[in-house]
Amino acid sequence: MSSMTHAGHVACIGEAMAELMLGQDAQYPAGLGFAGDTLNTAVYLKRFLATPAETAFINVPGQDPLSGRMLSFIEAEAISTGRIRRSSDCLIGLYAIAADDTGEQMFNYWRNKSAARTLFQSTVGVEFTALSGFDVLCLSAITLGILQSHVRTLLIRAFDKLRREHNVKVVFDSNYRPTLWESVEQVQNNIADAWRVTDIALPFVDDDMALFNDSDEVAVLARLKSYGIIRDAMKCGVSGPWSLGEPGSNDTSCMTNMDTENITIVDMTAAGDSFNAGYLAATLNSANDQDAMSAGRQCSLRDIAHAGVIFT
Repeated sequence: MSSMTHAGHVACIGEAMAELMLGQDAQYPAGLGFAGDTLNTAVYLKRFLATPAETAFINVPGQDPLSGRMLSFIEAEAISTGRIRRSSDCLIGLYAIAADDTGEQMFNYWRNKSAARTLFQSTVGVEFTALSGFDVLCLSAITLGILQSHVRTLLIRAFDKLRREHNVKVVFDSNYRPTLWESVEQVQNNIADAWRVTDIALPFVDDDMALFNDSDEVAVLARLKSYGIIRDAMKCGVSGPWSLGEPGSNDTSCMTNMDTENITIVDMTAAGDSFNAGYLAATLNSANDQDAMSAGRQCSLRDIAHAGVIFT
């Protein structure tokens, strides 16, 4: 695909939680960390963007010491926290994590009343002033899933307005977590609406096929094209990402030719989030689509060879 003009100010939007690592051996020691799909992407994105311009994280933590430690972690990664509002009566979510012998993770969550669920809500109602001034806005279906239904709808409308009036680019990852949603119909409608205001699509093939009953990868890409999306990197696990193909072509099954041998899998946590960051950083640094997918792939491979969410 043609390269994309570099964007200087990027915001990732979503929930960050405290991560309790239960500890099972020297490779997976017990400990406390902070993570979340869009936060993971923000950390890697800041590291790989070839610019000193702002990378921000938009979230709602609490006023408690644990929330304060999370903000310190984010700021230590040189990510802007200036748009973060702190809740006076809610705490951040928490999850516990353990890994099996294959690197697959087992999670338990305590997030139903997390402060992040009040994102974009204030004493005067729903407002989106935190989104102003950015060139690129990144979110996921998890971001949508934690919000109240009416806030989701208004947020998608806000993205549409920002695209039309300010040429903001929207990046969306359709991370599907069924427990966050009221019904399958609700998530189908909201994600389809989100795709319609998306400029750069970063779906995971299994999520989209399960949610929309697509028969295969080609069907997923055809549906994404029907929403008007023109740039896409669909994550397909170890087989490598697929793209929508060159503008004007009929190729909707352009899989990258990447070596999948000799991959050491230690921890699959944040594999997709790290791919998103590598791909997006290369895209915003004006790489073509194939080079951007390769960059995403390499970032993901480094991530899964490392125990824990963020490699150093």
